[in-house]
Amino acid sequence: MRKNVLAAPVDMSTGFKDFFDTIGLTGGGLVTKGIAAVIAVIAVRMLLQLSNDPKGALRKGSMAVGTLFVAVILALYGDTLFSTVTEAKG
Repeated sequence: MRKNVLAAPVDMSTGFKDFFDTIGLTGGGLVTKGIAAVIAVIAVRMLLQLSNDPKGALRKGSMAVGTLFVAVILALYGDTLFSTVTEAKG
């Protein structure tokens, strides 16, 4: 009789390091994603607090869209951008 296996077993006896290795994140990558998430929340909050003044709303809206763009770029490429900073050569 054939056994149906959905996923290969993974030994996670060393804790969180194994877990983050399986999802492809390091500690620095996780922090970068967290920072990007916080910046995205701030950008969405900026978008929701637009004023009734057309010029002010356009200025604040463009700042919010720019902030959201920075958050997306940081989420996508942040680990690559900061990998050169954290890997010091001795």
